[in-house]
Amino acid sequence: MKNNRQILEGSRAISAVIKNINPAVVSAYPITPQTHIVEDLAKFKAEGKANYEYIRAESEFAAASIVLGASATGVRTYSATSSQGLLLMTEVVYNIAGLRLPVVITCANRAVSSPINIWNDHSDVMTIRDAGWILLFATDVQEAVNQHLLAYKLAEKLNLPVMVNVDGYILTHAFEPVIIPDVKTIKKYLPTYQPTTGAYLDPNHPVTLGAFFGPQSYLETRAALHYDLQAALNLIKKEQQILTKTLTPLGIKSRGNGLIEYFGPKNPQIILVVLGSVAGTIQEVLVNNKKYQKSIGLLKIKVYRPFPANEIKKIIKTTKNIAVIEKAISLGQAGPLYSDLKASLENRQTNIKNYIVGLGGRDVTGKMIEKVIKDATLQNDKIKFIG
Repeated sequence: MKNNRQILEGSRAISAVIKNINPAVVSAYPITPQTHIVEDLAKFKAEGKANYEYIRAESEFAAASIVLGASATGVRTYSATSSQGLLLMTEVVYNIAGLRLPVVITCANRAVSSPINIWNDHSDVMTIRDAGWILLFATDVQEAVNQHLLAYKLAEKLNLPVMVNVDGYILTHAFEPVIIPDVKTIKKYLPTYQPTTGAYLDPNHPVTLGAFFGPQSYLETRAALHYDLQAALNLIKKEQQILTKTLTPLGIKSRGNGLIEYFGPKNPQIILVVLGSVAGTIQEVLVNNKKYQKSIGLLKIKVYRPFPANEIKKIIKTTKNIAVIEKAISLGQAGPLYSDLKASLENRQTNIKNYIVGLGGRDVTGKMIEKVIKDATLQNDKIKFIG
Protein backbone atom coordinates (compact mmCIF):
# COMPACT_ATOMS: atom_id res chain seq x y z
CA MET A 1 0.00 0.00 0.00
CA LYS A 2 1.21 3.52 -0.79
CA ASN A 3 1.72 6.14 1.87
CA ASN A 4 -1.42 8.09 1.08
CA ARG A 5 -4.68 8.54 2.86
CA GLN A 6 -7.40 6.03 2.04
CA ILE A 7 -10.97 5.40 3.11
CA LEU A 8 -10.86 1.97 4.71
CA GLU A 9 -13.03 -0.12 6.97
CA GLY A 10 -11.39 -0.36 10.39
CA SER A 11 -10.94 -4.13 10.24
CA ARG A 12 -9.29 -3.91 6.85
CA ALA A 13 -6.96 -1.15 8.03
CA ILE A 14 -5.87 -3.40 10.90
CA SER A 15 -5.33 -6.40 8.64
CA ALA A 16 -3.31 -4.22 6.23
CA VAL A 17 -0.93 -3.05 8.94
CA ILE A 18 -0.56 -6.58 10.33
CA LYS A 19 0.35 -7.79 6.83
CA ASN A 20 3.05 -5.10 6.62
CA ILE A 21 4.34 -5.97 10.10
CA ASN A 22 4.60 -9.54 8.78
CA PRO A 23 4.36 -11.84 11.80
CA ALA A 24 5.64 -15.38 11.26
CA VAL A 25 2.46 -17.10 12.46
CA VAL A 26 -1.18 -15.97 12.36
CA SER A 27 -3.91 -18.08 13.90
CA ALA A 28 -7.49 -17.16 14.75
CA TYR A 29 -11.06 -18.37 14.80
CA PRO A 30 -13.74 -16.16 13.23
CA ILE A 31 -16.15 -14.38 15.55
CA THR A 32 -18.25 -11.26 14.97
CA PRO A 33 -17.18 -8.43 14.83
CA GLN A 34 -13.54 -9.49 14.44
CA THR A 35 -14.02 -11.72 11.39
CA HIS A 36 -13.07 -9.24 8.66
CA ILE A 37 -9.58 -8.88 10.13
CA VAL A 38 -8.70 -12.57 9.88
CA GLU A 39 -10.60 -13.02 6.61
CA ASP A 40 -8.35 -10.41 5.04
CA LEU A 41 -5.21 -11.96 6.53
CA ALA A 42 -6.24 -15.36 5.14
CA LYS A 43 -6.89 -13.76 1.75
CA PHE A 44 -3.50 -12.03 1.72
CA LYS A 45 -1.87 -15.43 2.35
CA ALA A 46 -3.97 -17.23 -0.28
CA GLU A 47 -3.15 -14.60 -2.91
CA GLY A 48 0.58 -14.76 -2.23
CA LYS A 49 0.72 -11.24 -0.78
CA ALA A 50 1.98 -12.45 2.59
CA ASN A 51 4.43 -15.13 3.67
CA TYR A 52 3.32 -15.74 7.26
CA GLU A 53 2.06 -19.17 8.27
CA TYR A 54 -1.73 -18.92 8.51
CA ILE A 55 -3.07 -21.70 10.73
CA ARG A 56 -6.79 -22.33 10.86
CA ALA A 57 -7.95 -23.19 14.36
CA GLU A 58 -11.05 -25.06 15.48
CA SER A 59 -11.74 -22.63 18.34
CA GLU A 60 -10.43 -19.51 20.02
CA PHE A 61 -8.86 -21.67 22.71
CA ALA A 62 -6.93 -23.48 19.99
CA ALA A 63 -5.95 -20.24 18.24
CA ALA A 64 -4.54 -18.81 21.46
CA SER A 65 -2.68 -22.08 22.12
CA ILE A 66 -1.20 -22.00 18.61
CA VAL A 67 0.19 -18.48 18.94
CA LEU A 68 1.45 -19.33 22.44
CA GLY A 69 3.36 -22.30 21.07
CA ALA A 70 4.67 -20.37 18.08
CA SER A 71 5.79 -17.45 20.24
CA ALA A 72 7.58 -19.88 22.58
CA THR A 73 9.81 -20.88 19.64
CA GLY A 74 10.96 -17.26 19.23
CA VAL A 75 8.87 -15.89 16.35
CA ARG A 76 6.46 -12.98 15.95
CA THR A 77 2.78 -14.01 16.17
CA TYR A 78 -0.72 -12.54 15.85
CA SER A 79 -4.32 -13.38 16.65
CA ALA A 80 -7.65 -11.60 16.98
CA THR A 81 -10.83 -12.34 18.89
CA SER A 82 -13.92 -10.91 20.54
CA SER A 83 -16.44 -11.46 23.34
CA GLN A 84 -17.12 -15.17 24.00
CA GLY A 85 -14.03 -15.95 21.96
CA LEU A 86 -11.85 -14.07 24.43
CA LEU A 87 -13.59 -15.81 27.31
CA LEU A 88 -12.79 -19.17 25.71
CA MET A 89 -9.16 -18.05 25.40
CA THR A 90 -8.94 -16.98 29.06
CA GLU A 91 -6.89 -19.91 30.38
CA VAL A 92 -4.34 -19.47 27.60
CA VAL A 93 -4.35 -15.67 27.96
CA TYR A 94 -3.16 -16.07 31.55
CA ASN A 95 -0.56 -18.63 30.48
CA ILE A 96 0.82 -16.35 27.76
CA ALA A 97 1.43 -13.60 30.32
CA GLY A 98 2.89 -15.98 32.89
CA LEU A 99 5.27 -17.37 30.28
CA ARG A 100 6.30 -13.81 29.37
CA LEU A 101 5.60 -14.31 25.67
CA PRO A 102 5.38 -11.24 23.36
CA VAL A 103 2.06 -12.19 21.76
CA VAL A 104 -0.12 -9.47 20.19
CA ILE A 105 -3.90 -9.94 19.95
CA THR A 106 -6.58 -7.59 18.66
CA CYS A 107 -9.83 -7.64 20.61
CA ALA A 108 -12.84 -6.30 18.71
CA ASN A 109 -14.73 -5.38 21.85
CA ARG A 110 -18.21 -6.84 22.17
CA ALA A 111 -20.73 -7.59 24.91
CA VAL A 112 -20.74 -11.04 26.51
CA SER A 113 -23.62 -13.47 26.97
CA SER A 114 -26.11 -14.15 28.38
CA PRO A 115 -28.38 -12.78 26.93
CA ILE A 116 -26.76 -13.11 23.51
CA ASN A 117 -25.58 -9.78 22.14
CA ILE A 118 -23.14 -9.11 19.29
CA TRP A 119 -22.76 -5.34 19.71
CA ASN A 120 -20.08 -3.26 21.35
CA ASP A 121 -19.18 -2.69 24.94
CA HIS A 122 -16.06 -3.47 27.01
CA SER A 123 -17.38 -6.42 29.00
CA ASP A 124 -15.07 -8.87 27.23
CA VAL A 125 -11.68 -7.29 27.89
CA MET A 126 -12.56 -6.45 31.48
CA THR A 127 -12.74 -10.18 32.23
CA ILE A 128 -8.97 -10.48 31.66
CA ARG A 129 -7.81 -7.09 32.95
CA ASP A 130 -5.82 -8.83 35.69
CA ALA A 131 -4.18 -11.44 33.43
CA GLY A 132 -0.87 -9.57 33.08
CA TRP A 133 -1.31 -8.08 29.59
CA ILE A 134 -0.68 -4.53 28.45
CA LEU A 135 -4.12 -3.29 27.36
CA LEU A 136 -4.31 -0.53 24.75
CA PHE A 137 -7.55 1.21 23.71
CA ALA A 138 -8.02 2.94 20.34
CA THR A 139 -10.25 5.97 19.91
CA ASP A 140 -10.34 5.85 16.09
CA VAL A 141 -9.13 3.71 13.19
CA GLN A 142 -5.82 5.53 12.65
CA GLU A 143 -4.98 5.16 16.30
CA ALA A 144 -5.82 1.45 16.09
CA VAL A 145 -3.32 1.12 13.24
CA ASN A 146 -0.65 3.04 15.15
CA GLN A 147 -1.22 1.06 18.35
CA HIS A 148 -0.50 -2.24 16.63
CA LEU A 149 3.00 -1.00 15.79
CA LEU A 150 3.43 0.17 19.37
CA ALA A 151 2.07 -3.16 20.63
CA TYR A 152 4.73 -5.24 18.91
CA LYS A 153 7.51 -2.91 20.01
CA LEU A 154 6.41 -3.08 23.64
CA ALA A 155 5.79 -6.82 23.57
CA GLU A 156 9.22 -7.60 22.13
CA LYS A 157 11.14 -5.18 24.33
CA LEU A 158 9.42 -6.22 27.56
CA ASN A 159 8.57 -9.88 26.92
CA LEU A 160 4.97 -9.03 27.78
CA PRO A 161 1.83 -9.72 25.74
CA VAL A 162 -0.21 -6.80 24.42
CA MET A 163 -3.90 -6.57 23.49
CA VAL A 164 -5.15 -3.77 21.26
CA ASN A 165 -8.82 -3.05 22.00
CA VAL A 166 -10.92 -1.74 19.13
CA ASP A 167 -14.64 -1.08 19.59
CA GLY A 168 -16.67 -3.60 17.62
CA TYR A 169 -18.63 -2.20 14.66
CA ILE A 170 -18.01 1.40 15.77
CA LEU A 171 -14.39 1.08 14.65
CA THR A 172 -14.07 -2.37 13.09
CA HIS A 173 -16.86 -1.74 10.56
CA ALA A 174 -16.63 2.04 10.24
CA PHE A 175 -15.00 3.59 7.17
CA GLU A 176 -12.55 6.35 8.07
CA PRO A 177 -9.64 8.16 6.40
CA VAL A 178 -6.47 6.28 7.33
CA ILE A 179 -2.84 5.95 6.28
CA ILE A 180 -1.27 2.48 6.37
CA PRO A 181 2.48 2.68 7.04
CA ASP A 182 4.48 0.87 4.36
CA VAL A 183 6.89 -1.98 5.08
CA LYS A 184 9.99 0.22 4.84
CA THR A 185 8.65 2.69 7.40
CA ILE A 186 7.57 -0.10 9.72
CA LYS A 187 11.03 -1.67 9.55
CA LYS A 188 12.55 1.59 10.77
CA TYR A 189 10.45 1.45 13.91
CA LEU A 190 9.98 -2.30 14.24
CA PRO A 191 13.02 -4.22 12.99
CA THR A 192 13.09 -7.97 12.44
CA TYR A 193 12.31 -9.73 15.70
CA GLN A 194 15.41 -11.09 17.44
CA PRO A 195 14.34 -12.87 20.64
CA THR A 196 16.66 -12.93 23.63
CA THR A 197 18.52 -16.18 24.18
CA GLY A 198 16.96 -18.00 27.09
CA ALA A 199 13.53 -16.47 26.56
CA TYR A 200 12.36 -19.05 24.00
CA LEU A 201 12.70 -22.76 23.19
CA ASP A 202 15.99 -23.47 21.42
CA PRO A 203 17.66 -26.92 21.27
CA ASN A 204 21.05 -25.21 21.30
CA HIS A 205 20.22 -23.32 24.51
CA PRO A 206 17.77 -25.51 26.46
CA VAL A 207 15.38 -23.71 28.82
CA THR A 208 12.23 -24.60 30.71
CA LEU A 209 9.10 -22.60 30.04
CA GLY A 210 6.04 -23.07 32.24
CA ALA A 211 7.73 -24.85 35.14
CA PHE A 212 5.94 -25.98 38.31
CA PHE A 213 6.22 -23.34 41.06
CA GLY A 214 5.24 -24.07 44.63
CA PRO A 215 4.32 -21.70 47.48
CA GLN A 216 7.99 -20.86 48.03
CA SER A 217 8.37 -19.17 44.64
CA TYR A 218 4.97 -18.49 43.00
CA LEU A 219 4.49 -15.16 44.78
CA GLU A 220 7.78 -13.88 43.35
CA THR A 221 6.63 -14.59 39.80
CA ARG A 222 3.48 -12.51 40.34
CA ALA A 223 5.48 -9.69 41.92
CA ALA A 224 7.95 -9.66 39.01
CA LEU A 225 5.14 -9.51 36.45
CA HIS A 226 3.41 -6.74 38.41
CA TYR A 227 6.51 -4.56 38.70
CA ASP A 228 7.49 -5.10 35.06
CA LEU A 229 4.02 -3.98 33.98
CA GLN A 230 4.30 -0.86 36.10
CA ALA A 231 7.76 -0.14 34.68
CA ALA A 232 6.26 -0.38 31.18
CA LEU A 233 4.56 3.00 31.65
CA ASN A 234 7.79 4.92 31.07
CA LEU A 235 8.71 2.81 28.04
CA ILE A 236 5.29 3.38 26.49
CA LYS A 237 5.83 7.15 26.65
CA LYS A 238 9.31 6.86 25.11
CA GLU A 239 8.18 4.52 22.37
CA GLN A 240 5.19 6.72 21.56
CA GLN A 241 7.57 9.63 20.93
CA ILE A 242 9.71 7.51 18.60
CA LEU A 243 6.63 6.18 16.81
CA THR A 244 5.29 9.70 16.32
CA LYS A 245 8.57 10.82 14.73
CA THR A 246 8.52 7.76 12.47
CA LEU A 247 4.95 8.26 11.27
CA THR A 248 4.85 12.05 10.97
CA PRO A 249 6.58 12.12 7.53
CA LEU A 250 3.72 9.97 6.23
CA GLY A 251 1.16 12.54 7.35
CA ILE A 252 0.05 10.49 10.36
CA LYS A 253 -0.62 12.62 13.42
CA SER A 254 -0.31 10.98 16.82
CA ARG A 255 -2.04 12.50 19.82
CA GLY A 256 -1.22 12.23 23.49
CA ASN A 257 1.79 10.60 25.12
CA GLY A 258 0.77 7.00 24.49
CA LEU A 259 -0.81 6.67 27.93
CA ILE A 260 -3.45 9.39 27.92
CA GLU A 261 -4.69 12.32 25.89
CA TYR A 262 -6.39 15.42 27.28
CA PHE A 263 -8.72 17.70 25.35
CA GLY A 264 -10.15 20.89 26.87
CA PRO A 265 -9.39 23.97 29.00
CA LYS A 266 -6.58 24.22 31.53
CA ASN A 267 -8.82 24.54 34.57
CA PRO A 268 -12.08 22.73 33.82
CA GLN A 269 -14.99 22.49 36.21
CA ILE A 270 -15.58 18.91 35.10
CA ILE A 271 -13.37 16.28 33.49
CA LEU A 272 -14.97 13.37 31.63
CA VAL A 273 -12.81 10.22 31.67
CA VAL A 274 -13.30 7.54 28.99
CA LEU A 275 -11.91 4.52 27.15
CA GLY A 276 -12.27 3.90 23.42
CA SER A 277 -14.35 5.38 20.63
CA VAL A 278 -16.95 7.09 22.81
CA ALA A 279 -14.34 9.85 23.14
CA GLY A 280 -15.24 10.91 19.58
CA THR A 281 -18.88 11.49 20.47
CA ILE A 282 -17.96 13.41 23.60
CA GLN A 283 -15.41 15.58 21.82
CA GLU A 284 -18.00 16.53 19.21
CA VAL A 285 -20.40 17.59 21.97
CA LEU A 286 -17.73 19.74 23.61
CA VAL A 287 -16.60 21.35 20.35
CA ASN A 288 -20.14 22.31 19.37
CA ASN A 289 -20.98 24.04 22.65
CA LYS A 290 -19.06 27.23 23.52
CA LYS A 291 -20.03 26.94 27.18
CA TYR A 292 -18.53 23.46 27.39
CA GLN A 293 -15.34 24.60 25.66
CA LYS A 294 -14.52 26.77 28.68
CA SER A 295 -15.62 24.43 31.46
CA ILE A 296 -15.42 20.77 30.41
CA GLY A 297 -12.34 18.64 29.79
CA LEU A 298 -12.07 15.19 28.20
CA LEU A 299 -9.45 12.69 29.35
CA LYS A 300 -8.94 9.72 27.01
CA ILE A 301 -7.24 6.70 28.57
CA LYS A 302 -5.08 4.99 25.94
CA VAL A 303 -3.51 2.37 28.23
CA TYR A 304 -5.70 0.69 30.83
CA ARG A 305 -3.16 -1.86 32.03
CA PRO A 306 -0.73 -0.94 33.41
CA PHE A 307 -2.95 1.76 34.90
CA PRO A 308 -1.42 5.24 34.34
CA ALA A 309 -2.47 6.65 37.72
CA ASN A 310 0.26 9.31 37.99
CA GLU A 311 -0.39 10.63 34.48
CA ILE A 312 -4.10 10.86 35.24
CA LYS A 313 -3.46 12.73 38.49
CA LYS A 314 -1.34 15.30 36.63
CA ILE A 315 -4.34 16.16 34.46
CA ILE A 316 -6.99 16.04 37.17
CA LYS A 317 -4.96 18.11 39.64
CA THR A 318 -7.46 20.41 41.38
CA THR A 319 -10.54 19.59 39.32
CA LYS A 320 -13.35 18.93 41.78
CA ASN A 321 -15.77 17.04 39.54
CA ILE A 322 -14.78 13.86 37.69
CA ALA A 323 -17.26 11.87 35.60
CA VAL A 324 -16.08 8.42 34.52
CA ILE A 325 -18.09 7.28 31.51
CA GLU A 326 -17.58 3.62 30.63
CA LYS A 327 -19.00 0.70 28.70
CA ALA A 328 -18.53 -1.95 31.37
CA ILE A 329 -19.78 -2.77 34.84
CA SER A 330 -18.18 -4.93 37.53
CA LEU A 331 -21.49 -6.37 38.63
CA GLY A 332 -22.19 -5.75 42.28
CA GLN A 333 -19.47 -3.09 42.52
CA ALA A 334 -19.01 -0.33 39.91
CA GLY A 335 -17.40 0.38 36.56
CA PRO A 336 -13.83 -1.02 36.44
CA LEU A 337 -12.30 2.26 35.24
CA TYR A 338 -14.16 4.16 37.97
CA SER A 339 -12.87 1.81 40.67
CA ASP A 340 -9.28 2.10 39.47
CA LEU A 341 -9.44 5.87 39.15
CA LYS A 342 -11.05 6.35 42.54
CA ALA A 343 -8.42 4.16 44.19
CA SER A 344 -5.63 6.19 42.58
CA LEU A 345 -6.98 9.46 44.01
CA GLU A 346 -6.38 8.16 47.55
CA ASN A 347 -7.95 10.54 50.09
CA ARG A 348 -8.43 13.56 47.86
CA GLN A 349 -11.76 15.33 48.25
CA THR A 350 -13.11 14.91 44.74
CA ASN A 351 -16.66 14.45 43.55
CA ILE A 352 -16.03 11.44 41.31
CA LYS A 353 -19.05 9.79 39.72
CA ASN A 354 -19.59 6.79 37.49
CA TYR A 355 -21.85 6.62 34.44
CA ILE A 356 -22.41 3.26 32.77
CA VAL A 357 -23.37 3.72 29.10
CA GLY A 358 -23.58 1.83 25.84
CA LEU A 359 -23.91 -1.68 27.25
CA GLY A 360 -24.83 -4.17 24.56
CA GLY A 361 -24.17 -1.60 21.85
CA ARG A 362 -26.77 0.98 22.85
CA ASP A 363 -26.01 4.28 21.14
CA VAL A 364 -24.21 6.87 23.24
CA THR A 365 -25.78 10.14 22.11
CA GLY A 366 -24.93 13.78 22.56
CA LYS A 367 -28.01 14.19 24.76
CA MET A 368 -26.74 11.46 27.06
CA ILE A 369 -23.39 13.23 27.41
CA GLU A 370 -25.16 16.51 28.19
CA LYS A 371 -27.18 14.69 30.84
CA VAL A 372 -23.96 13.42 32.40
CA ILE A 373 -22.46 16.92 32.40
CA LYS A 374 -25.51 18.37 34.16
CA ASP A 375 -25.43 15.63 36.78
CA ALA A 376 -21.67 15.54 37.37
CA THR A 377 -21.56 18.45 39.83
CA LEU A 378 -24.50 17.24 41.93
CA GLN A 379 -24.07 15.43 45.22
CA ASN A 380 -26.19 12.35 44.52
CA ASP A 381 -25.74 8.69 43.61
CA LYS A 382 -22.16 7.97 42.59
CA ILE A 383 -23.06 5.27 40.05
CA LYS A 384 -25.72 5.66 37.37
CA PHE A 385 -26.81 3.70 34.31
CA ILE A 386 -27.53 6.16 31.49
CA GLY A 387 -29.69 4.80 28.66
